[in-house]
Amino acid sequence: MLIEMLETVDLHLKRANATCEDIKNIDLNKDVFDDKENVKTIDAFIYRFVKLQDYMGEKLFKELLRSLLEYKDNMSMLDVLDKLEKLEIIKSSDRWLDYREIRNKLTHEYPDNQDEIIDGIKISLEYFREIVKLVIGIKSYIKDNGLV
Repeated sequence: MLIEMLETVDLHLKRANATCEDIKNIDLNKDVFDDKENVKTIDAFIYRFVKLQDYMGEKLFKELLRSLLEYKDNMSMLDVLDKLEKLEIIKSSDRWLDYREIRNKLTHEYPDNQDEIIDGIKISLEYFREIVKLVIGIKSYIKDNGLV
């Protein structure tokens, strides 16, 4: 099960990374939303960024703890994150909550808050790089602990 989940994570990472690279070539200012191709690229990145976080939080993290016999059905997301932090699988549960906060801002975009949306995009690009490193660490943890 973990292998299939990691394959799904890799799919989201690959697709988000492609659009992340494209965004680096876009001047992120208020006029960015006037260009249809820019909007498509940004929307594609946001979609994959959100999907990646959702999948990791709802599926991968729980399955990882389950494989370590550390998961209980009544655990909240915060409980899951705290357990992952205690096991040193993630560095900080608070940081994951930061990722979730920017994710929520990006999915509730409002046309009159373009500056906020642009700031959110810039932050999400930084967070995406951190999530890539996190996934690499999780893969190492899984391998080192013989979970696959």
